[in-house]
Amino acid sequence: MCGITGYIGPREAYPIVINGLKRLEYRGYDSAGVMMFDGEKMHLSKTKGKVSDLEKITETEPFRKKGSIGIGHTRWATHGVPNDINSHPHFSASGDLVIVHNGIIENYDTLKKELISRGYTFKSDTDTEVLVNLIEEVKKKEGCKLGKAVQLALTQVIGAYAIAVFDKTKTNEIVVARLGSPIAIGVGKDNGEFFVASDASPFIEFTKDAIYLEDEEMAIIKLHKGIKVRKIKDDSLVDANIQELQLSLEQIEKGGYEHFMLKEIHEQPKAIIDTYRGRMLPDEGIIRMAGVDNNMERFLNADRIIIVACGTSWHAGLVGEYLLEDMTRIPVEVEYASEFRYRNPIITPKDVVIAISQSGETADTLAAIKLAKSKGAFVFGVCNVVGSSIARETHAGAYTHAGPEIGVASTKAFTTQITILSLISLKLAKAKGTLSNSAFHMYLQKMQLIPEKVQKLLEIDEKVKEIASIYKDAKNCLYLGRGFNFPVALEGALKLKEISYIHAEGYPAAEMKHGPIALIDENMPIFVIATNKGHYEKVVSNIQEIKSRAGKIIAVVTEGDVTVKEIADHVIEIPDTEEALTPLLTTIPFQLLSYHIAVMLDKNVDQPRNLAKSVTVE
Repeated sequence: MCGITGYIGPREAYPIVINGLKRLEYRGYDSAGVMMFDGEKMHLSKTKGKVSDLEKITETEPFRKKGSIGIGHTRWATHGVPNDINSHPHFSASGDLVIVHNGIIENYDTLKKELISRGYTFKSDTDTEVLVNLIEEVKKKEGCKLGKAVQLALTQVIGAYAIAVFDKTKTNEIVVARLGSPIAIGVGKDNGEFFVASDASPFIEFTKDAIYLEDEEMAIIKLHKGIKVRKIKDDSLVDANIQELQLSLEQIEKGGYEHFMLKEIHEQPKAIIDTYRGRMLPDEGIIRMAGVDNNMERFLNADRIIIVACGTSWHAGLVGEYLLEDMTRIPVEVEYASEFRYRNPIITPKDVVIAISQSGETADTLAAIKLAKSKGAFVFGVCNVVGSSIARETHAGAYTHAGPEIGVASTKAFTTQITILSLISLKLAKAKGTLSNSAFHMYLQKMQLIPEKVQKLLEIDEKVKEIASIYKDAKNCLYLGRGFNFPVALEGALKLKEISYIHAEGYPAAEMKHGPIALIDENMPIFVIATNKGHYEKVVSNIQEIKSRAGKIIAVVTEGDVTVKEIADHVIEIPDTEEALTPLLTTIPFQLLSYHIAVMLDKNVDQPRNLAKSVTVE
């Protein structure tokens, strides 16, 4: 949830660290801070607010041009309210050690009481200050170097963490470690410099070589001497696996768009193509997916498929349930990972678990994966970030190839996840014989046309903007859909809540009569998905029920619709396609609508309050 950056090498550290924090600000933006070491002294600057606020208060600081070692942090508050004191980095009591931390130390209170009994005092309310003082206490008590002190201290810690620690008495090294929260190490040429970050985006222009620490690993990074990676539990050495990054600088810049979210909405045609490119070959009637091909028997012989995910990924998983059950006739359950991991679920070796996460670092989803593996289930990952924890933890999987998604409110993650789930469903259905050859080929042809149809939908932006201007001051909204589009109603409501802070709920259209209909009056906008496939007549009846109660109806319909046009206050048309593929289209107007309402309300679209892009803590 928080963002960590660090640098050790010959360059000025400040611009590298501060620009890295800007790229990581999607991970947290309650407060920000940096520590720069000039060879003699550690210089600390931190503040409540955004990285831009930190830049302002450091404008005249000499350390901006002196230090070649630095660490930085942008915070999403867990322990302690957002303020200057609780901001990271945190010093130890002696002032010798400094730390930045992403995660939660669950037993911090017990550790804090013990340290207080030994004479330590604390300035902040954070669990992080407890951790840096624990490291100092171990270092002092054992008479050991920083690396050993970090290793021994972390064996006493319960919780999740990614940390970077610096000791001013050991001026050529930074120690990093992780458990449950990601950390990447960029390796400069000839070990002449090193970069530390929560993901690779802060150092992509400096190096393409990176090491991703696994859970319960730590690394001692020494300038000009390289990296030693060790297991935290037993201090044993681990081979450091250097990976070549696939990320480019251009991908993580706005490219002329006002916000990352708008850029990412408009990237969806390309993202969908990139996701099925090389996998779906319509002319040959083939879907190639190595993760499925190599484990086909596990899928085909599964008693059931369990999909685990959180947030937008959960909504994509719900679409996946409709797709898989409809096409393959395999029973599917969709679980919130945060509930699944704690409710003692029944899992057997005959189950297949599909874990979905944009970042590949979602803490609850990772825990659900580990639980499923411990019960003997086969676990298949769907994520966007190459080399992420979920990609490494699962037995097999498929990347979405959506490219970096910086906006906190997911857009292209949703459509590319549905694309992957569609491909899996079609491939399994073909193998099982539950879908005819003609239907299979038809779906491939229809799938190939989806990016073009998404592009066409993006051209109605001005019309959506007009509708947004009418309903931007609404206090409550209702989103309704049926069948494949019920999850899209949930996702549409989530997008509006996330970035505009307007209360919205998604419901199956038929459930409106079981409660939500009591809310409907002339001030209630109701967004209804009423495509001409599936349960069209039933949805039309639901719309008439709303109209009779003076509700304002904004309907998403198929091009050429006549019936709903006569009833609804506003109509947004989507191109025609198969019912199972409509979620890839019906979600686009809702993404644009949420975006424009948030902009009109002057909200921070890319960094909505209280939210972070990657939820790496519970």
